[in-house]
Amino acid sequence: MSDSKLDNNDGNEEIKDSNLEAISINLLYNGLKVQGDVYDADATRLLIRSGSTLNDDSLRALQSMNEGRNTLYVTQHAYRSMFENTPPEDAPSLQELEETTGYGEAAEETGEILDEIVANKSVQKEAMHTVSSELSNKLEVTSQSTIMSLINALAPVDKYLQRHCVDVSLLNGLIGRWLGLPKTEIDNLVLIGLLHDCGKALIPPKVLNAARRLTVVEFEVIKMHALHTYDLLTEFPEGVRRSARGHHEKVSGAGYPDHLSKENLSLEARVTAVSDIYDAMVSQRAYKTPRSPFNVLATLVELKGLELDSDLVDTFINNMPGELIDKPVVMSDGSFGVIRSYDPEDIEFPMVEVNGRVIKSGKNLFCTCMYTGD
Repeated sequence: MSDSKLDNNDGNEEIKDSNLEAISINLLYNGLKVQGDVYDADATRLLIRSGSTLNDDSLRALQSMNEGRNTLYVTQHAYRSMFENTPPEDAPSLQELEETTGYGEAAEETGEILDEIVANKSVQKEAMHTVSSELSNKLEVTSQSTIMSLINALAPVDKYLQRHCVDVSLLNGLIGRWLGLPKTEIDNLVLIGLLHDCGKALIPPKVLNAARRLTVVEFEVIKMHALHTYDLLTEFPEGVRRSARGHHEKVSGAGYPDHLSKENLSLEARVTAVSDIYDAMVSQRAYKTPRSPFNVLATLVELKGLELDSDLVDTFINNMPGELIDKPVVMSDGSFGVIRSYDPEDIEFPMVEVNGRVIKSGKNLFCTCMYTGD
């Protein structure tokens, strides 16, 4: 440990500095040359002096001296010197992705249809079929990786409902493709995904967009959207109406509005339930922060057989994570990384390249969301 100058002061010396930057201890590694003083998790105790080169012994000592805590502090100039905390330059922006794929246009058209529902309490059937056909065509010509980038992007909160309908439509189509279904059935899944939440247009905005925990009464109002959707779709086939109505049912029979169990739910309803939960969890809302795709996948595993169809969750997890490989991600300490690989047995914490070094993410340093350029 001769090359690593770990400071052994007794902690009585207060060294708070407004120019300190928090980092994860997981970013330190054997051979890293420290270009500034490093302080403990309270930003008060000097642990490593500038100029040290870390080795295995000093890293172990550092963990001990920091009492097992994850956070350290370094001066801002040292942080910039040691770690490239800048987003990847080649990441396409959300606007670019939306324009090149036509996603943005489809979302705007869906928004107009939802506005029509608010105004006239009816669904424009032909307009819905037009957007649904457009989305089916996009599935044919757009890479799955790009589609997942659009779905996982941090999108404007005020356009959540129209984007959610489009996202679930695309996810339904991808799942249908992964299941090996014929195109006619995939197209039907795309349509049901687009329609599944149209009843939310009839929910009072102050309840739908409340930036707080809903009251029991308000949650009952929200749950009515499944019935509103069914009632709005009188011009669509009954199978489409029932599948859209059933996207909040659980395979255990504990869902709503009809408490149907798996054997009484159509495949389309069960697929839409998976798509709906995934997109809701990765999305930013007025009342919640987004979750990373890998965190959501871990949650889907927990819901297998309880809320969601186990076989469909397995299909989703066997196919979707591969579309995230080599995609940029924001880490929990604010740094940027790139997904390099993942372990199906530990789906929540993939291998991520951060600052030129591939590390195993974990509870102390994890993916918070996927990144798209500004």
